[in-house]
Amino acid sequence: MIAINTIKAFSLMGLLTIILVLMGRAFGGSSGALLFFIIAMGMNFISYFFSDKIAIMMTRSQPVSRAEAPELYDIVKRLSERANLPMPKLYITPSHQPNAFATGRNPSHAAVAVTQGIMQMLNRNELEGVLAHELAHIKNRDILISTIAAALAGAITMIGNMLQWTAMFGGLRGDDEEGGGIFGLIGTLFMAILAPIAAALIQMAISRSREFEADATGARIAGHPDGLANALLRMEQAARQIPMQLNPAASHMFIVNPLSVQNIARLFSTHPPIEERVRRLQNMR
Repeated sequence: MIAINTIKAFSLMGLLTIILVLMGRAFGGSSGALLFFIIAMGMNFISYFFSDKIAIMMTRSQPVSRAEAPELYDIVKRLSERANLPMPKLYITPSHQPNAFATGRNPSHAAVAVTQGIMQMLNRNELEGVLAHELAHIKNRDILISTIAAALAGAITMIGNMLQWTAMFGGLRGDDEEGGGIFGLIGTLFMAILAPIAAALIQMAISRSREFEADATGARIAGHPDGLANALLRMEQAARQIPMQLNPAASHMFIVNPLSVQNIARLFSTHPPIEERVRRLQNMR
C-alpha cells in the first residue's frame, strides 16, 4: 500500500501539472505553457516538502502541547504506540464544528489537528475512534496525497478564476501564430471552466477510496469500530448545523466534509456517504 500511495502522489502531481500547463498554454501560448510548467514544478516541490505547513496554514490551526491538552496528547500517544508510529505533532483548529484531519509527507513528518468542537462534543470512546482514523491516514501514507491535492487544486482553482475574469475583460491575446484555434478565446474560456472542475474531481476520486481504508485501519488501531461509527454520525449532523470558515480546496482532508453540500453538489462531494462508512464499520464487529 505504501508503494501504491507513493505512486498515486507523484501521479497526482504529474496530472495536475499537465492541467496547469494547458491553462498556461490557453493563457499565453508556448511562453505561458513554459511559465506555468515552472510554476507547477515549484508548487510540487513546496507541496512535497512543506505539505504539513501548508495544511496547517490553510486551516489556521495552532500547535498544542501536552500541558494544554493532556487528554488529547495521551490518547494520540497511546494509539501511536499501538499503530507503531512516531508521535505526530498536535494542533487545534479554531472551529466549533467537530472535525479532524492529518497531514504531512510521511510518518516522521506528520501532524494531527482536531477542532475545538470535537474536544467538546465527542466522548472519549468516540474521540479515540476519530484519532485512530487520522493515525490510519498516516500509517497508510495517504496524507501526502491529500495535502498535495489541497495545495495544487487550490492553485488551479485560483488560476482558473483569474483566467475567467481576464477573458471577460478581453485581456487574453495570443500572438498571430498561437492565438487562434482551441487556444484562442473559446479555448481559454473552456480551460478556465474545466480546470477547477477537474481539480475537484481528482480530489473526490482520491478522498473517497482513502476514507474507507482509513476507517477500517483506524477501527483496528482503536480495537473496535463502534467509537468511530458513532463519531461519524454525530459529526455529520453537527457539520450541517455548525458552519466552518474554510478554503474549499482543503475540505477533503477532514474526516467529515466540513462544507454543507446539498442536491447536485453532492455529486462533487469529496467524501463517501457517512451511511456507507458506518455500515462498513458495523460489518467489522
